[in-house]
Amino acid sequence: MAQFDVSFFILLALAALCYLTHNNTVTFAVLLLLLFKLTPLNQYLPVLNRYGLTVGIVILTAAMMVPLANGSLGIKDILRSFATWQSILAIVVGIIVSWLGTRGVSLMGANPTIINGLIIGTLIGVAFFKGIPVGPLIAGGILSLMIGKG
Repeated sequence: MAQFDVSFFILLALAALCYLTHNNTVTFAVLLLLLFKLTPLNQYLPVLNRYGLTVGIVILTAAMMVPLANGSLGIKDILRSFATWQSILAIVVGIIVSWLGTRGVSLMGANPTIINGLIIGTLIGVAFFKGIPVGPLIAGGILSLMIGKG
C-alpha cells in the first residue's frame, strides 16, 4: 500500500473542496490520482505525468470535432462562421488562445519552476471561482508575454 504522505492529504482536501464547490470534473480527476497513488497503478504516475497532457489534449480536440464527425456541422455551418463579426472575432480569439497555449507549453518546458505557480493559481480558480483546469496552458502563454519568454 502506498505511503500516506502530505501529497495524499493535499489531494484529499482538494477532492473535498472541489466536491463541495460542485466541480465534478476536478473531483473525478483528483480521485483518479488518489486511485493511482494508493494502488499498484502508482508505478504509472511518471507515465501520466509525461504523457497525460498530450492525451488530454487529444481527447479534448476529438470531443470538439465530434460535430464534424457525426455530420451535425456541415460546410454551410462552417461558411456561416465567416458571416458575422462575432463569428469572425470568435475565430480570431480561437487562434490567439491556441497560440497562447503553445507559448505556455514552451514556457513550462523551459522554466519548470513556473509550473507550481500556474498549478496553484489554476487550483484556486477551480476551487473558488468555478473554473475549469484548462488554465495552466493559457496562463503560461499570458505569463510568457508578461515576462518576455517564449
